[in-house]
Amino acid sequence: MGKIAFIFPGQGSQYVGMGKELYENIEICRDIFNTANEKLGFEISKLCFEGPIEELSITENTQPAILTMSIACLKALEHYGIKSDIAAGLSLGEYSALIYSDVIKFEDAVGLVKKRGRFMQEAVPVGFGGMSAVLGLKENIIKEICNEVSNEGIVELANLNCPGQIVIAGEIKALEKASQLCKEKGAKKVVQLPLSAPFHTSMLKTAAEKLSLELDKIEFNSMKIPVITNVTGDYINENENIKNILKLQVMSSVRWEDTIRAMIRDGVDTFIEIGPGKTLNGFVKKIDRKLKILNVEDISSLENTVKKIKS
Repeated sequence: MGKIAFIFPGQGSQYVGMGKELYENIEICRDIFNTANEKLGFEISKLCFEGPIEELSITENTQPAILTMSIACLKALEHYGIKSDIAAGLSLGEYSALIYSDVIKFEDAVGLVKKRGRFMQEAVPVGFGGMSAVLGLKENIIKEICNEVSNEGIVELANLNCPGQIVIAGEIKALEKASQLCKEKGAKKVVQLPLSAPFHTSMLKTAAEKLSLELDKIEFNSMKIPVITNVTGDYINENENIKNILKLQVMSSVRWEDTIRAMIRDGVDTFIEIGPGKTLNGFVKKIDRKLKILNVEDISSLENTVKKIKS
């Protein structure tokens, strides 16, 4: 068997009821949710378990909710002695990966990502920016289109998820023009995403600056497990300033395909998605169908993953 990687989801994977079964059945998961409730000053557990989805989907609630759910799932998996050789997370998920690597404490991160969510939402007025997924068009063509419409406003590559799926984001007028051109140049489909801010673009610069001040208040430790960052799609070097990487991450493209390919190159053949949903599983499958792909988000997926890793 090759190496194991833990991968952690980002915003958009939330759903009402997430974590409820784990909370009710596993003490260590209950502890994580209760710690989050205490640190945030409100019952994030109730919001995860009961919703409403509209409130759960507000960015400053979504981010601590997904982080809490992911770390609860992680603790359940660790309870069975399963470890990984490498970790990474998509956007917000990078914080879960850094918690796993002992760089930051969950107690510090949960409040930090709530602020991160608020800063990201506040950076651009609602209705002024957006995001769209472009399916079936090459990166270089999309990049050319973004440059071509730059006189209409900002539009940039935000997420490079997997072959044939790239998310663009920016100002509405420029985004609409770029989306139209992508269709004309042969995109199979362009889907507007239900996100009201152009995350991972230069328009998030003010959010990055505010986040930087909050990051300075938190103690960061040395990595215990190698982590690959979205910003470069490569390993975080011991000499790199992780706080600076997290600042840049808010306004930089998420290089997810590069992240997965770096892991495959280094011998990873088993990926475990830890947290709500199976979005990352879908991306990994599109990169290489031969890989072993598992997930942990409830009791049955936990038991299935433990069984397959131990067999």
